[in-house]
Amino acid sequence: MELHPKFWEFTLRLSVAFILGAIIGMDRTYRAKDAGFRTHILVSIGSALMMIISQYGFEDLVGVDTTRYDPARIAAQVVSGIGFIGAGTIILQKHIVKGLTTAAGLWATAGIGLAVGCGMYAIGVVTTILTLLGLELFPLMFKNLGIHTLIVQYSTTVYSNIKSINDKISQTNAHLVSFSTEKIVIDNKETYRVNIVVRSINSVTEREIINYIQQLPDLLLEKVD
Repeated sequence: MELHPKFWEFTLRLSVAFILGAIIGMDRTYRAKDAGFRTHILVSIGSALMMIISQYGFEDLVGVDTTRYDPARIAAQVVSGIGFIGAGTIILQKHIVKGLTTAAGLWATAGIGLAVGCGMYAIGVVTTILTLLGLELFPLMFKNLGIHTLIVQYSTTVYSNIKSINDKISQTNAHLVSFSTEKIVIDNKETYRVNIVVRSINSVTEREIINYIQQLPDLLLEKVD
């Protein structure tokens, strides 16, 4: 496997894309957004790789009659076409988006396949290593930085408890993703059954919210996920 003359420059480009994608992604993760640092890393290095392939992947065809075929066109179709597969992995469940990282991983993997397909084996290996770093090692280094989703269902006969809980969530800098309440009658008492979905950036916040809910009077905590 012969290295491309610009192999180290390509490696630098991918590494910078990795770092910049991680910086933006960490900001999104800190703000408890759906697309975190892993997703941003994958999209960033995948885009950098595909640009490298676009610029240098077809050098051996320079001066060759390409009237009957156009490999660059095929590569472009792969880049856009893989998006349909990625879209199929993204689902919205209980106001929570799942599958973004998987979709970004598929897109980056498509770029790796294109790199190998056009003979850029070494740069495909480098991108694979960076992808695994972004998916596995990076989260271990920043294990306290991540999105935690808490689903809580409770019942209370005191309406002011609902406001107290929502105020507590705001005070902890957690994000109330969804909120629904239903008024029912139990033993001739008006009871409010509430379902909330909360997103936070650490598990300590989750425990703080649960402990607060449990200590409120006339309240039954029914479900915690």
